[in-house]
Amino acid sequence: MSSTVGGGGSAEPSGVKKTSKRPKYSKFTQQELPACKPILTPRWVILTFLVAGVVFIPLGVICLFASQGVVEIVYRYDTDCVPPSSRNNMVAYIQGEGDKICNRTIAVTKPMKHPVYVYYQLENFYQNHRRYVKSRNDAQLRSPSEERDVKTCAPEDNVGGEPIVPCGLVAWSLFNDTYSFSRNSQQLPVNKKGISWKSDRENKFGKNVFPKNFQTGAPIGGGTLNISKPLSEQEDLIVWMRTAALPTFRKLYGKIETDLHAGDTITVLLQNNYNTYSFNGQKKLVLSTTSWLGGRNDFLGIAYLTVGSICLFLAVTFAVLYLVKPRQLGDPSYLSWNRSAGGLQ
Repeated sequence: MSSTVGGGGSAEPSGVKKTSKRPKYSKFTQQELPACKPILTPRWVILTFLVAGVVFIPLGVICLFASQGVVEIVYRYDTDCVPPSSRNNMVAYIQGEGDKICNRTIAVTKPMKHPVYVYYQLENFYQNHRRYVKSRNDAQLRSPSEERDVKTCAPEDNVGGEPIVPCGLVAWSLFNDTYSFSRNSQQLPVNKKGISWKSDRENKFGKNVFPKNFQTGAPIGGGTLNISKPLSEQEDLIVWMRTAALPTFRKLYGKIETDLHAGDTITVLLQNNYNTYSFNGQKKLVLSTTSWLGGRNDFLGIAYLTVGSICLFLAVTFAVLYLVKPRQLGDPSYLSWNRSAGGLQ
């Protein structure tokens, strides 16, 4: 009988190499690539805050002046355009029959260079509500071959078995108040071309898609559409379909391409059709110019001024502390990345 030397283990077959789980050495895997490792000394911190303050404060002043240079007229008309006898039940008034024409005058207090942008502003209208936002079909807006795909558009999906184009609650609630302007008995034309995004007109709304069965059911939600025009040319709809993120929003109605002078009295003929009374909403007419920064918005300038002031205050505070009671720093040569690899223990 033969015996196994070594008491029990079996010898490995010859020619088999051991595979190690240790990763192959490289500067990348060992994080030894060249890198910037700054040391934030008090001087560098003070200088950084000082530069931020010096840069941000002038930027804030410039942005604030640009915003203050925008001339804006805001007029709320949802209550004024309801007869006093109907103000106890404004919902019944807006849902009743008949034209709801309203004449109002607006005084121009500062010169307004053209183009003067005309907006309608709605408040307490939650266009970002999940059920509302999902009630649409973007594919149907682009292609006539998708017009029967209305499963995501309920409850405004079809009428008598025929699909609605455009379908969904967003299109159904299209804003339908209208405005016309005159000055000294002369009409001020409102240009409604180019009020929507070019990318929306060319990519999101098809040139061969025409309205069908729109606002033919009950109840009627809002504005109607011209059945002889493709959706890509109906810019009021395109503007409305770009839903707002906040409950108070403005949407562009058109542009007055004539200068308005200080002291002018603008007569506005309004069609008060849109029902904001059911949800305690508000409607406002806005006339506004623009600056190189856009419309009037003080937030950016105030934000720059606030951040710049805080940075400047911190820079002065740290400088005083550093001069009054300096703190001795350690020798940076003892940092790990400044020591040779052979000297590390």
